Amino acid sequence: MAPSGPGIRLLPNAITVLAMCSGLSSVHFAIVGMWGAAIAAIAAAAVFDGLDGRLARMLDATSKMGAELDSLADAISFGVAPALVVYVWKFDGAREGWVISLIFAVCMVLRLARFNTLLEVERPPFTKEFFVGVPAPAGGLLLLLPLIVDEQVRRPGWWSDPVVVGVWTVAVAMLLVSRIPTLSVKTIKVPPRFVAPLLVLVGLLAAAVITFPLVALIAAMLLYLAHLPYSVRRYRWLAKHPEAWEVPAADRRAIKRAHGVAARRLGLRQPLRGRVAGAALRAVRRPRRIDSTQGSETNGQGRPGSGSGSGSGSGSGKRRGWRQMGLRRHDRL
Repeated sequence: MAPSGPGIRLLPNAITVLAMCSGLSSVHFAIVGMWGAAIAAIAAAAVFDGLDGRLARMLDATSKMGAELDSLADAISFGVAPALVVYVWKFDGAREGWVISLIFAVCMVLRLARFNTLLEVERPPFTKEFFVGVPAPAGGLLLLLPLIVDEQVRRPGWWSDPVVVGVWTVAVAMLLVSRIPTLSVKTIKVPPRFVAPLLVLVGLLAAAVITFPLVALIAAMLLYLAHLPYSVRRYRWLAKHPEAWEVPAADRRAIKRAHGVAARRLGLRQPLRGRVAGAALRAVRRPRRIDSTQGSETNGQGRPGSGSGSGSGSGSGKRRGWRQMGLRRHDRL
């Protein structure tokens, strides 16, 4: 690809600046009490943040300045701005609330610093499909989840209690600096046959966001939290199967099925745990004895056995017992 000109290189950085301005505008909306606009500004900053990097790679306009600018914009848009919005909404004037807001902002900056450091570290190929910890845009929107619910319900509840909001803020901050692997949407590849259904789904999601924006945001945040166990399981599976690192998704599914079949085959035979299999099991569970009153062979439950009846003696009963156990009696010479 030919080197891009100055105007093309400016476009991704301009979108990054728009993301930063959108995040800072949420603080202004919070101060004047426009909570819906504050939430929308953070969401718009997340959309801009997802566009600038992809656009830079598509136009071959990546640069060191762009990478540094992107990290600084993320720290402001998803670290400082959401923390201030929550502080103005629920902790205005409270010293404890200010400490909690500082904790979130510091954790966001540490998360971004670790992200920049990991870019220079050589890691296994499969790790590019995951983030280490919750990424910055998702963390900023997760922090606003109690505010989004409060705006949708329009009445106070347990979700808007200052203690609950404080615990939630610290929990999201811990997710930012945690080592939990989370899926990266940038590396997801869609097969050609799924392109048309996916476009239809995108249209439906856009209609839902336009019609019910707060409900759509709540559902998206809950789905994101629900995907964390799956992400951890997938990361651990890939770490144990290097043969699946460089193969398409269809081949990975085949590898999983092959390992599943092998595991089931290994687990087919269960231990007998002291039991005897086959016909011998019935013979052991129903031992025969001679009833002295009736002169016939009976089982342990007092019912006549298979050797009862006239003309059949103990030898006949023994022969039937051997045959029942699946063995052949050898006559003595």
